[in-house]
Amino acid sequence: MSIDWKIGFEIELMAPRGATRATLAEALAERAGGRVRRFWHQESEPSVVKGSPIFHNMTLGFEALDAGQEPVARCVDDLTLQADFDKFAKPLPGWHRIVSDDERLLRLVARHTDPELPILEALAEAVSLFGTELLPAEGGMLRLVDESRAPIAIAAPLPGERERPCELISPPISSDHEARLDGLLSVARELGFGVPVESATHLHFDASALCSAKAISNLVRIFSEHALELRALFAINPNLRRVGGWPKELIELVAKPAFRGASWQDARAQLEALTLSKYCDFNLKNIAHAIETRHTFEVRILPGSLQTTPIIEAAEFFEALLTYAISANEPPKRAHGRRKGKPGLRSLIEELPLRAEKRAMWLQRAAALNE
Repeated sequence: MSIDWKIGFEIELMAPRGATRATLAEALAERAGGRVRRFWHQESEPSVVKGSPIFHNMTLGFEALDAGQEPVARCVDDLTLQADFDKFAKPLPGWHRIVSDDERLLRLVARHTDPELPILEALAEAVSLFGTELLPAEGGMLRLVDESRAPIAIAAPLPGERERPCELISPPISSDHEARLDGLLSVARELGFGVPVESATHLHFDASALCSAKAISNLVRIFSEHALELRALFAINPNLRRVGGWPKELIELVAKPAFRGASWQDARAQLEALTLSKYCDFNLKNIAHAIETRHTFEVRILPGSLQTTPIIEAAEFFEALLTYAISANEPPKRAHGRRKGKPGLRSLIEELPLRAEKRAMWLQRAAALNE
């Protein structure tokens, strides 16, 4: 299989009981002759606390480094994975999370909290930064407050087997995608890692080549008009969380001739003004906001997998879709009333820059959706 695009892979897995996501990171680092670096991984989740609709979490992440201190992969928690874990399991010693209702404060705490240290020692610098103290609370929690006792963050033992969820994140891969990805997944398979009920695979395509109004206009039309067919073609996991379609405002905006003819600077400003969410089938937010650390187009509809082949096949297919969006003058509008797998998708596949044997494979799979 051949891919010419820089892609980052994110595969949601679960550690077997008795192991943790650190187990996978340590095995990957050992195989690469390197070491594991701990870091704070930040996520957000809805809150049941009145007046605080969102809690921002910081949990231990583990980065496997090779002998030259280059990244091999990261292993982090993913809060969308819930069904496979015992919520009543006792916390493991040494595993904590830090929570705040203000992500700016949490990022500041992260900069002054050493994840390599036990939690009391780890928080010492943050305590000094705010010129205050840690207050013990029920359940082994520690409250970090300011001088007026206003809450800044809470550190608590990590509950309910939350050490087992493992989102395996590759660095951006520019060549030998299949071999490099299988080098990661083969270790996970050997260690007995599994695929959770809500698992997904995310592909992050480097967005450099997509930075034009025409490319984005074509991309949005293609992906929105064929959204249900693409979900069916790749057997989207029905248990996936945080997916869905684009807002109507985006589809209407990119269809306007004035948008298609705009400079990239103007087009991106219009996209940014829409306040797009990352929690959809295809994430454009990183492009719209020109996020330097993750300037990517993200595909979020793929099911989780421990097998490399279906992930690489999907990456090849979406690479062809993106290449077509960039090169097409204007994709033909899809006829209304098509159902999944009918000629609309097959006609699109005929247009894609795929090798003959790959095109035949995808045409066959699209035709099978009608059976």
